[in-house]
Amino acid sequence: MSEHRSIRSLGVESPRNAYITSYEEGPPSEGQVRLDALYSGFSAGTELTFFKDTNPYLRSRWDEGRGLFIEGEPSARFPVPFLGYMEVARVSESRNAAFSTGEVVCSTYGHKSGHTADPFHESLIPLPDGIDPILGIFVAQMGPIAANGILHADAEMLGRDVRNLGEGIAGRAVVVVGGGTVGMLTALFAKQAGATVILADPSAFRREKAEALGITALDEEQAWQHAKAVWRHSPTERGADIVFQTRAHSGSLHNALRALRPQGTVIDLAFYQGGAEHTRLGEEFHHNGLSIRCAQIGRVPRGLNHLWDRRRLSAETISLLSRHGDAIRQEMITHVVPIDDAPRFLQTLVSERPDFLQIVFSFDQ
Repeated sequence: MSEHRSIRSLGVESPRNAYITSYEEGPPSEGQVRLDALYSGFSAGTELTFFKDTNPYLRSRWDEGRGLFIEGEPSARFPVPFLGYMEVARVSESRNAAFSTGEVVCSTYGHKSGHTADPFHESLIPLPDGIDPILGIFVAQMGPIAANGILHADAEMLGRDVRNLGEGIAGRAVVVVGGGTVGMLTALFAKQAGATVILADPSAFRREKAEALGITALDEEQAWQHAKAVWRHSPTERGADIVFQTRAHSGSLHNALRALRPQGTVIDLAFYQGGAEHTRLGEEFHHNGLSIRCAQIGRVPRGLNHLWDRRRLSAETISLLSRHGDAIRQEMITHVVPIDDAPRFLQTLVSERPDFLQIVFSFDQ
């Protein structure tokens, strides 16, 4: 039987003040597995909202039954001791026959040095041999987010009978707005499916990363103009068949709408913390009869849950990593930071705004 141990965790003590906290954890119970952290990915778009004090949960409560935020009833308060949902770890002790000691698994338990997991209630995805463990950060959350965006596009094109990821966009003209982690993975999934893909981002750094991954990249203005100039379906129909919007700026959503052909759809994966004041619904959205479809990871398209779930989206992510893992490791993971240096690094990230794509925290084991 293992002993009690001390777990270190990255959190936010107060606005713009990250810290490392710790707590004691007992040995695993029957059916559980003890994990030792290897790597944890940082989701800047979500986690910096806690660091900057802009996250809606700090001011309201999500009412699951009604599907509404209730203002004035915060469900999170400072200090926020746990962040993160992109983890990869090694099983150090197992009391569950489905998992073996030494096995590498992917999960969503937070930036913690270790975790005792209950596989009956938590997602643990084994990482196959031959895939670099650091790439496991994409498997349980960010990869499935991108794959779910592709699945929503498939459903827009094919309805309820989507058997293979990307079959609805094969041969289609696609724009991906945003060159962050979700945007890059979405573009790779779309290209792998056989779509013609343009990635749009204002950052020259991220456009260069996209080009290195074999994806044509333009700034947003160039991208919608390219879509309208090159992709001509009839004398009165120009533009992309599908646009994936992954950038958390309402002006980017407006540019996504401008890139579409009439009656096209934006698959929206972005998190608009401050609203969408620069999105003009009285312009292209209205005159071209466009659609905006939110594709969040908590829901696959209606009617497809008998064929698709989070685990299958993770399996699609593993397939993508098995084909493009070396390039993804080289181009997308731009910073690997020891967990004990994370609080200082986040201060630098916000104050100095260095170029980055995917940040990974590492743990000594």
